Amino acid sequence: MSITVNGIAIPDAAVDQEVQYHPAPTLDEARASAAQALVVRQLLLQEAARLGVAGTPETDDETAEEATVRALLAQAITVPDADEAACRRYFDNNAAKFRSPDIYEAAHILFPASPDDEDARRDAKQKALDTIQILVDAPERFAELARALSACPSKEQGGSLGQITRGQTVPEFETFLVHLLPGTLCPVPVPTPFGYHVLRLDRRIDGRDLPFDIVRPRIADYLHEASWRRAVHQYIQVLAGRADLTGVTIDAAASPLVQ
Repeated sequence: MSITVNGIAIPDAAVDQEVQYHPAPTLDEARASAAQALVVRQLLLQEAARLGVAGTPETDDETAEEATVRALLAQAITVPDADEAACRRYFDNNAAKFRSPDIYEAAHILFPASPDDEDARRDAKQKALDTIQILVDAPERFAELARALSACPSKEQGGSLGQITRGQTVPEFETFLVHLLPGTLCPVPVPTPFGYHVLRLDRRIDGRDLPFDIVRPRIADYLHEASWRRAVHQYIQVLAGRADLTGVTIDAAASPLVQ
């Protein structure tokens, strides 16, 4: 079935072009998402034309259509700034989000091996095991061995990775890192897609809870953005409810937009 919005057709070629911006597990899902996006854009452009709203691009990358949609939404949607009580309530209910990250000072020695090279990985693991055994007896040799053996540029610093936080290393490495006690050598080689690592945690600096006054502006911005997105969604639902649509389903709302 062809897709139309109040009699205006959206050709298959336009859907095919839009698909690239809507990654999905299957092509059918990507096409459905692309079609909905094009319908929403058409609904907004038609409403802008009805109201006589036109926008002027503010950057070289912004198209005239994008500017018009932006101008329409700016005119149609107003959301209040989050007040002190709302910010405080969000802060109290999401305390874990407002904490400085734990910092880890670590060092490693990397023996490289591709994930799909079983022989290389077996060899890298054995080298890591041999190095761990040496370090158990002579921990002071870590920097020396890192400079001599590691395939990581950190070898120039004796294997030191400096200060790192969660998310800065691959998950496999991080899993071992966060469970080590400061000042200890990991007793087993750490496997990652890069190979096998000899890992030592030198120091952990625990994060601290951030005070409300510091994070209040961030919370206010987040709550304002969330409110704006909900209002835009409802506005689109209202437009869809008024429109004559074929070939696509958009959730429609019978009630007017609640600001």
